[in-house]
Amino acid sequence: MAPQLRVYVPPHPLIKHWLGVARDAATPSPLFKSAMTELGRWLTYEAIRDWLPTEELMVQTPLAPCPATMVNPETPLVVVPILRAGLALLEGAQTLLPLASIYHLGMVRDEGTLEAKCYLNKLPQQFDPGTHILITEPMLATGGTMMSAIAELTQRGADPGFIRIISVVAAPPALQKLGANYPTLTIYTATIDEELSQQGFIVPGLGDAGDRAFGT
Repeated sequence: MAPQLRVYVPPHPLIKHWLGVARDAATPSPLFKSAMTELGRWLTYEAIRDWLPTEELMVQTPLAPCPATMVNPETPLVVVPILRAGLALLEGAQTLLPLASIYHLGMVRDEGTLEAKCYLNKLPQQFDPGTHILITEPMLATGGTMMSAIAELTQRGADPGFIRIISVVAAPPALQKLGANYPTLTIYTATIDEELSQQGFIVPGLGDAGDRAFGT
């Protein structure tokens, strides 16, 4: 059976709460940024639940030896925030993955053609085999930005099967495009909205996540 894109909308009440805060146009920029941090934290928590390889060890408690399950420290782990807006989710993700390497990727969308262009690329020349990559990108609208980002990653040896994306709001055009081209991807999103405006913005969405997070 051919692989199929996996999209999860976790039913966690805190994800729902912070999504509501982020959607509200009356939410001031500092609180919006806090909401994005929390969404980054809880979506990352869900995304890594069954993802990171573990190993069985013996540890010494103050009283006796005890078996323990630990995350394998030799697993190469990377977080790639898509600038600018992906930075808003990064802080929450880093609280759970403090040892992950961070590689920034700057993408800008032409508002006329809706095509994405890369203006900053801090990716390594080559990823180690089996590198687990978490991409933070609040909005998956047309899918153009994420398609360009994953193309940059796969050119450097990244395996889409080891890539997970956390987003706040996703729309069907992006999910369909990603599924057709990278069916082994896994996406965790707080919600899926059905519409895009003529300008390519998700409706009802939450507006421009980068502008709202950084007060611009």
